Amino acid sequence: MPDVASFRVKIFADGADRASILELADNPWIRGFTTNPTLLRKAGITDYESFGKSLAYTIPDRPFSFEVLSDDFDEMEQQALRIACWGENVYVKIPITDTRGRSSAALVARLAEQGVKVNVTALMTLEQVDAVIWALRHGPPSCISIFAGRIADTGCDPLPILCGALEHIRAYPQIELIWASPRELFNIVQADAIGCHIITVTHDLLKKLPLLNRDLTDYSLETVKMFVDDARAAKFTLEAPVAVPRRGPVLAPAATLACLGTPDIA
Repeated sequence: MPDVASFRVKIFADGADRASILELADNPWIRGFTTNPTLLRKAGITDYESFGKSLAYTIPDRPFSFEVLSDDFDEMEQQALRIACWGENVYVKIPITDTRGRSSAALVARLAEQGVKVNVTALMTLEQVDAVIWALRHGPPSCISIFAGRIADTGCDPLPILCGALEHIRAYPQIELIWASPRELFNIVQADAIGCHIITVTHDLLKKLPLLNRDLTDYSLETVKMFVDDARAAKFTLEAPVAVPRRGPVLAPAATLACLGTPDIA
């Protein structure tokens, strides 16, 4: 099994907790950072611009992706131009559609023409991928984020879509594919195996990185010990059954007869 040092896929930390981001910046395996309005809200961020500018300035050697907030394409464009000014390392996240389902491809093309580094987000189909490839094909460095975890949540295998996207962008080296919304650490191994450029990983999931290459026998033993320790900590008890002297023929164990409601044998 591969270890982190052998991965070609770049691991980006996905979150909005400033303290955690600064701590992860000291980790050489973290190659970039992403966030979104949902994560920002959960983290209690109230001044988005100050938050973004500060992080982009404090960690200038790695890319950050910050998302527009509007649902109107004209406003999205103005917000994108403003966010792009937060730092040379900033990518602007543009959702693949607005809330009415209208494609943002034309907006993405306008931003690319203006030199804005775009991260098109929330893609789930190859048709969406093809629409934004057209928009980004002559632009600066950019990313396409396929929400593989959400695709898998529907019971569909995301790998054919991801592999198809990699094939479709092969002619455009400035476009990188992001495996977004992973659900387990193994997704990093999968992303690396198919040649995905980037995978975004939540801070909680990143805590599992030390588990890579664990000996499975040792890990099994650790799991057993955890169950025993938790049972003791909870002070669970089960009384041992009382032995009953045998009388007459034994047709079945006494416990089985009791559970089945079998009448006593005279």
